[in-house]
Amino acid sequence: MIKRTVFESEQDMFRDSFRKFLQEEAVPFHEQWEKDGQVSRELWRKAGEHGFLCPTVPENYGGVGADFRYNAVVDEEVGNFGLSGVGFSLHSDISVPYIMAYGNEEQKQRYLPGCVSGEIITAIAMTEPGTGSDLQGVKTNAILSEDGSHYVLNGSKTFITNGQMADLVIVVAKTDPEAGAKGTSLLLVETNSEGFVKGQNLNKIGMKAQDTSELFFSDVKVPKENLLGLEGMGFIYLMNELGQERLSVSLSAIAGAESILAQTVTYVKDRKAFGRSISSFQNTQFKLAEMSATLTMARVFVDKCLELHLKRKLDSVTAAKLKLLTTDIQCDVVDECLQLHGGYGYMWEYPVARAYADCRVQKIYAGTNEIMKLIIGRSMI
Repeated sequence: MIKRTVFESEQDMFRDSFRKFLQEEAVPFHEQWEKDGQVSRELWRKAGEHGFLCPTVPENYGGVGADFRYNAVVDEEVGNFGLSGVGFSLHSDISVPYIMAYGNEEQKQRYLPGCVSGEIITAIAMTEPGTGSDLQGVKTNAILSEDGSHYVLNGSKTFITNGQMADLVIVVAKTDPEAGAKGTSLLLVETNSEGFVKGQNLNKIGMKAQDTSELFFSDVKVPKENLLGLEGMGFIYLMNELGQERLSVSLSAIAGAESILAQTVTYVKDRKAFGRSISSFQNTQFKLAEMSATLTMARVFVDKCLELHLKRKLDSVTAAKLKLLTTDIQCDVVDECLQLHGGYGYMWEYPVARAYADCRVQKIYAGTNEIMKLIIGRSMI
């Protein structure tokens, strides 16, 4: 094993505390949450009480002002336990950083303390039924009222993580529908606003405990002061923040794959076939060796990208390479591990079966892996 050097003793202690928290507050209940289609709000409040939400938020807004390594620990441990319903990473790594980066002082004071405490759960609404990864094709619009006091928001979104539980949603909308990408803006929309409707909790093939929803906006009045950043800058803001989102996905991908591989090693040692342990077969040993070597390589790349991100040097092309490789590797490893479990790997009560269903979406969200290839390819010619 190559010793990891990106984390220090402070993050190691934080990891121990968070791991214990998940073992006590999440692991025993996740199966029920899969049936419920979402986790409990109590989990969010308890996480906030223990300081596990939004570690990078400064102290004057209720946080601790830590660096992104603490977010990385959360991502990895949620992935390690296969807790696909726990949407902390979407909240802490993706949504809240937009408020930190582009919110004005009044917005930060109004929303960030609640985000840290777990009283406010956030989501970001980018994807629409007809656009997928094409953020420039967004049709949801927000037109300024005649008196200039508010925007009138109309449209719909789909595949929105934390969509059912969210109290505050960052909505990507066209404030100038004729200006293309330059007409895109971000709005802070409170989900109790009149005309804001949460659609059905979508029935996915995996991530059963993660609430993923349709959202509908019908003449929703959004105060002008809830414009996030500058009007027309939304597309640029999205591009600026996607690197961190892709790093977050990659952190969970490799942690999840490492966990399933470790569980598979234990399984093949115990499982007997033809009178001996499955682990004694050469094919099993070759498969385990290939996966171990691949994950060692991926782990080194992930840690290097985390180091670059801490120095604000993780560029969009490298982040695209990371997301492409790690999510492909995760899916390949989980598939091979399921095969080594035989028929039992196809049974829902086995973690490898859940992992198989859960991990497939990793190659789709945060920009499909085909989009990652476009980003990489265009940088080369």
